[in-house]
Formats: sequence, C-alpha cells, structure tokens
Amino acid sequence: MDIKIENLTKKFGVQRAVDNISFEVRTGEILGFLGPNGAGKTTTMKMITNYITPGEGVITIGGKLLADHADELKKHIGYLPENNPLYQEMTVIDYLRFCGALQGIEKKNMDDRVREMIHICGVTAEKHKKIGELSKGYKQRVGLAQAMIHDPDILIMDEPTSGLDPNQIVEIRKLIRELGSEKTVILSTHILPEVEATCDRILIIHNGKIVADGSSDSLRKQAQGQEMLKVRIEDGDANTIFSELQKLPSVSVVDFLERTQNFFQVQSHPERSSKRDVFNLCVKKNWVITEMIPLETKLEDIFRELTMN
Repeated sequence: MDIKIENLTKKFGVQRAVDNISFEVRTGEILGFLGPNGAGKTTTMKMITNYITPGEGVITIGGKLLADHADELKKHIGYLPENNPLYQEMTVIDYLRFCGALQGIEKKNMDDRVREMIHICGVTAEKHKKIGELSKGYKQRVGLAQAMIHDPDILIMDEPTSGLDPNQIVEIRKLIRELGSEKTVILSTHILPEVEATCDRILIIHNGKIVADGSSDSLRKQAQGQEMLKVRIEDGDANTIFSELQKLPSVSVVDFLERTQNFFQVQSHPERSSKRDVFNLCVKKNWVITEMIPLETKLEDIFRELTMN
C-alpha cells in the first residue's frame, strides 16, 4: 500500500512539531525517517497511524483518505512505538494471541498465525516465558511480532533497534530488510548507520520540516557536487607531480595531503571525472599510482550540515 502525505502540519501550543511536510512512500520501499531528537519524526508517525489527528494536511493510504476511512485503514498498519509497551506479566504466546484477537484474527487461524510470528521473529525458545523476564532484544522482537501479527501491508517502526546490542541490531535489521520486500515500511531513527544498512531511501526532518530526501548515494552526490580523489603517486618529485596534476583539464584543485609520502587530494571540475586523466598522466611520466581512492561525503557530515541550525 502506498502512503501519500500532503502539507501535513501539527502544532502543540505555539510550537509546530510538524511544519507543512509532503512526501510519498511506495509499496516495497523502506523509508528511513532520520532526524535529531524533537525533529518531528514520532509526531508524523503517530499521525500516519491515526494515533493523533493532523492539525492540517491530508494523509492518503492506498488511495483512500485516512480521515474518511480510519477504521478500515488502521487494519492495514502495524505499529511498533519507541517505548514498545508490553504486558510484562503475560507470556509471549498469550500476548500475541491477545494482540491477534484485538486485530480481528479468527480463532481458527490464530494458532497458525502466532506460531508463524514466533518463528519469523526468532522467539521460539522464549515463547512460554513472561515478557518481563525477557532481555531488551527479545522484548523488541515481541514488539515486532505484535506489529505484524495481522499481516499488515504497512509497517511503521519508531527506533526499532533502540537499546539493543550489536548482534541483536544486525538480526533486527535483517528482519526489517526481509519484511521490506513486500510491505511499505517507515523506520524512524537518529542512528545514521541504521538507515544506510536498512533503508532504500532517506528522509531527513529538522524542526518539523523536510530538509533532504533521497538515497544515501544521491544525498552524498548532492552534497559533494564534485569528485574528490585521494591519490598517492610514486617515482616522481612531489612538486613536479603537484604541478602536472594542476595542468590536467579535468582537475579543479590539487592539495598536498602528505608531501613526504606523495599523497595528494585532487578535486575535479563539476560534472567531470579526473581519474582517467590522472592515470594517463602517470603512464606518460612513468610514475606509479599506488592509491587512488574516491573520497565520499559522509552521511554524518550531511546530517550535521542540515540539522545544526
């Protein structure tokens, strides 16, 4: 199911938590909703799930207005909130049956569905334990299981790997990737490696406004604009190499990184690549290239630049 957001706004008093944002999410796409704390991520997700109502704007899910078809559309949404509220005294299996009943799963299908979720989310060995006895990682798995118990077309997760150890994070990321192949997934986080490892597309929100939208590669290219190379060239005098690199038609700027090691930073002109020119120059001069590494703009740098104000 596709999601379309148009001019969505939400105020709390005089503060605009979400400020006139618009975006779309397609079926089979994992959207990383990225931003600092207080940026408006959770508020937006709560409006999509109809947990809170928008102040202004329109939310369309599967071609239907959420405002007009809320009860129907909520059946197609699975939601894992940040705090993952669970009934600590219930066993895993009883809790999932309870959640399945709330979602309208028929009794004749309940056991099969609960069994499937226990298997998919990797809590088979824990299914008879009380939720309060589980580790943070297993509680998060149970939260995912309840969000998916009714096989929703849309899965919305707020900080799904918060508090997990590195092994658990890898496992949850893998599960999300598998789910994303057939569902519409929105994943909220402020952890940068999370979106790169999990998401097809990144949407950065800051002070309630969308400040960037695209894949991690496209955001880097937009931020970088010009190709940047780290080059090490041997068998030549550093000053001579520097001078010859500057003369190349595709090269805009050359800087020394380590003069004694013949390390240079080469910046190409916009929309140009200088890799081939640098290679041909070295062949012509009988110099040896021992390193030529493209320097990418880090997602951290992009995030910081867009959210520092």
